[in-house]
Amino acid sequence: MTDVVVVESPAKAKTINKYLGDRYTVLASFGHVRDLPPKDGSVRPEQDFAMDWAADDRGSKQVAAIIRALKGAKTLYLATDPDREGEAISWHVRAMLDEKHALKGVDVRRITFNEITRTAIRAAIAAPRDLDQPLIEAYLARRALDYLVGFTLSPVLWRKLPGSRSAGRVQSVALRLICEREAEIEAFRAREYWAIEAQFTTPAGAPFTARLTHLDGRRLDQFDLNNAALAEAARARVAAGDYTVGSVERKRVRRNPPAPFTTSTLQQESSRKLGFGAQQTMRLAQQLYEGIELDGETVGLITYMRTDGVQMAREAVVAIRDHVKTAYGPDYLPATPREYSSKAKNAQEAHEAVRPTDIALTPERVGRFLNPDQRRLYELVWKRAVASQMQSAELDQVSVDVVSGNIRLRATGSIVAFDGFLKLYREDLDDPAEDEDSRMLPPMAERDPLTRGEVTATQHFTQPPPRYSEASLVKKMEELGIGRPSTYASILSVLQDRNYVRLEKRRFIPEDRGRLVTAFLTSFFERYVDTGFTASLEEQLDEISDGRADWRAVMRAFWEDFSRAIEQTRDLKITDVINALDQDLGPHFFPAKADGSDPRACPACGNGRLGLKLGRYGSFIGCSNYPACQYTRRLAIDTGEGEGETLKEGMRLLGQHPETGEDVTVRRGPYGLYVQLGEGGEKQKPRRTSLPRGVDGDTLALEQALRLLELPRIVGIHPETGEPIEAGIGRFGPYVRMGTVYGSLDRDDDILSLGMNRAMELLAKKLAGVRVLGAHPKDGESVAVKRGRFGPYVQHGSLIANVPRGTAMEDVTLEDAVALLA
Repeated sequence: MTDVVVVESPAKAKTINKYLGDRYTVLASFGHVRDLPPKDGSVRPEQDFAMDWAADDRGSKQVAAIIRALKGAKTLYLATDPDREGEAISWHVRAMLDEKHALKGVDVRRITFNEITRTAIRAAIAAPRDLDQPLIEAYLARRALDYLVGFTLSPVLWRKLPGSRSAGRVQSVALRLICEREAEIEAFRAREYWAIEAQFTTPAGAPFTARLTHLDGRRLDQFDLNNAALAEAARARVAAGDYTVGSVERKRVRRNPPAPFTTSTLQQESSRKLGFGAQQTMRLAQQLYEGIELDGETVGLITYMRTDGVQMAREAVVAIRDHVKTAYGPDYLPATPREYSSKAKNAQEAHEAVRPTDIALTPERVGRFLNPDQRRLYELVWKRAVASQMQSAELDQVSVDVVSGNIRLRATGSIVAFDGFLKLYREDLDDPAEDEDSRMLPPMAERDPLTRGEVTATQHFTQPPPRYSEASLVKKMEELGIGRPSTYASILSVLQDRNYVRLEKRRFIPEDRGRLVTAFLTSFFERYVDTGFTASLEEQLDEISDGRADWRAVMRAFWEDFSRAIEQTRDLKITDVINALDQDLGPHFFPAKADGSDPRACPACGNGRLGLKLGRYGSFIGCSNYPACQYTRRLAIDTGEGEGETLKEGMRLLGQHPETGEDVTVRRGPYGLYVQLGEGGEKQKPRRTSLPRGVDGDTLALEQALRLLELPRIVGIHPETGEPIEAGIGRFGPYVRMGTVYGSLDRDDDILSLGMNRAMELLAKKLAGVRVLGAHPKDGESVAVKRGRFGPYVQHGSLIANVPRGTAMEDVTLEDAVALLA
């Protein structure tokens, strides 16, 4: 008789089973076992927000496995992740087991652990608790909110703004931040200013540089020298003076180490230092949390990675302090442990910081067991945690005034007097302060004569605010109180998947589709994309999870106002939408021309006015004299090139096929851009191919489109198997294929120029998880065993059979496979 433990992932199940032994059966739920069906009516406000839940095939299968394991068991331990989502998964599992009457005589207990180590797992088993009902209710409220906003607001978008995708509660606010920043950049007007710098040499012959700060006894403001003439006059006056040291100021400053990582700071620093996106960071952190094989045992390397907390367990702090004293010496150890406080509004959801489970597992020791990306992220987490308990750095800052009459220049610099935590960790490689730390000034004393060298005047221009990177957007959302740690990565991913924004040089640029959606929502649903309102709603959700608010009362207050706002758009005319969008986005699509002419003047008829239009496939720019003037232009800023190119509601003509004479067009469909040959017939669809990621539909040339329409293409013949290798674009993007083995192309691969070497390299990764067993006795076709997402399986043609749990891929024989397939 064994008790049953349910966790989320199979990797975690395998590790925990080793820790607990034969008295326990550990199974995985594979995440959520059920969800709200994606259709109207799954949440019913009129019935006080009653919800319908439905399990998919995978969820039903996992619950059935749990039911089988529970026969004869006394206790069911629900051990899903220690956060709101994990609590919800446990609640769903218990509810489904209740519905199946599978819990008779079974004690259901909830356990959580912040790290996957033998000690933590056994401690959790020894201290079970009940399910946290307020946390579950916070999940129900959040899920209902997101469902109702999505399923109520998205249809309004589709009806009133053709070509748009869907709208999400938090994603729409994040999109607004990106679009508003872009509008700031477009409205920005650079201002000119000049800086005067002079080279000096001390009596000992040491050089340094100083910048002009005062002229005629008056401090210069940034724009006092705003043209070449003023700058040259100031430069000449500086060059004519004789200089001495006016004053030398020295002060020592302390720089404290940063706190250990929370989810958001981990994502920010990983983006800045490692170039990892939020999704990639969380995926790698999940792998480090679930553990690696180390000396014959699976060991979790870091604590749970979805957290608002910055505190660490007392045992961890003691171990880190011991390591600091041993590795760096007592000078690097503060007299008392450092304590950090969390800004999280809800203590229930503020878990321990992200830290190593065992400080003795240094990056050098475990690095060979990790892939390069895992190693880099683990090293970041390890160093940050250790540095957080190290002594402060001390810097000597020096400021020197150089004077000649009523002219004053200043030189600044600093030296590290004691490196402290900087010996191990610097928070941001791009921090300008880091440059200043390394800039040293030579020894000087007041009234020392100086030898002047070259004096230069350098022109500068003010810079617009930078576009958001993943790191800066996460930081901004956290500052505003929008979203929570577990949601940041998915928010950024959804915005890109819907083609509302694109990531270029690691910066977010809003697509025109995204700007239109934001303009629509701010015009007609301003409150629901307001950062203050969204943050206040997040605080109410936190109050629910803390047991201080009733979730249905929060939902009723929200729904009353939201449904009224939706109702007010029922009679909204398309012309109202166009006028609102045209007013909001006019400066973007029709920027002022250098010659002062009207940027909206129609180039075709001369007296019409260009404006935004909405068509069946989305938005475009057209003439007010339609239908007399049929000038149209794709939705883009007019650069003055290619005027007159026509667009038929989301379609651009590239040219004609050289053999058939059919039109080749690039079009926008519900799932993105694609090229199409001709118009097809009643019984035959036209040939179409999706545009790969990174290919711009506005600059796509006819030759490139023709090559895309020829896909899939044969790359070559595999030298060992003799099978053809094919490259094409499928439902999930560009791929290479050999028989039934598919390999996905990386972001940097070009489907049109991919060669045999690269194709075989991509397939080799997949073939490493494929073992051909031989020919099937009935038809001679090959039978193979493959490594799948949920374990190994055997395949014969299109027929697939799962390998029994516990059977290794290497142990499957042809006879076993034939029996399973039968």
